[in-house]
Amino acid sequence: MDLQVIERKGQRTLTTAQVSAAFEVEAKQLLRNFQRNIDRYQEGKHYFSLTGEELKAFKAERQNDDSLKYVSTLYLWTEQGAWLHAKSLNNIKAWQAYSLLVDDYYTIKQVKNLENVIQITNQLELDTQNIKQQIQLINEKIDEQITLTHGEQRSLQKAVASRVYEIENHAQYRPKLFKELYREIKDRFGVSSYKDVRRKDLQSAISYIEHYVPKKQLVVV
Repeated sequence: MDLQVIERKGQRTLTTAQVSAAFEVEAKQLLRNFQRNIDRYQEGKHYFSLTGEELKAFKAERQNDDSLKYVSTLYLWTEQGAWLHAKSLNNIKAWQAYSLLVDDYYTIKQVKNLENVIQITNQLELDTQNIKQQIQLINEKIDEQITLTHGEQRSLQKAVASRVYEIENHAQYRPKLFKELYREIKDRFGVSSYKDVRRKDLQSAISYIEHYVPKKQLVVV
């Protein structure tokens, strides 16, 4: 069935004219059946009723639909509403038409909703992955800039002192080694002071210090 889609509050619906055309009965007959059995119909479940400004807006969207021209109250029938109409008519044509409506019109909305949910879910997963990647990049950039804490500076100082005392037994030569080793650290890690060594480089700096060899071996005379 090639029907113009009419959605109302998340459901596919059909006008009285569309349902009557599908069931091959006059619209007046459907409305008479509705009035006679109105206690069986629940608004929002079986149908939606449009009047006033809502109806005016609906007609404005469908200016070429002559069946709406003189309608003062418009009923939009849900799948369950169409089922009640088929039950009231209770003939083979009505049930066949109802079955086609379910297969070709009402059910498509459910499939479409499922497809939309899948698409939205996939997009959310992609967005989440992108956000995680961006956060990781930001954290990496932050880590690149974080320098040593006071305690980590003390650890580096102790490593320098330990290495200098390990290399040189004579106190008069140690100041030069201290100066040389700190200069080597600054050159090696591209900083203006050992305090500016980045936290991520601390272990590399300590390893460098532990393997440090003076450029010139000092000789005592």
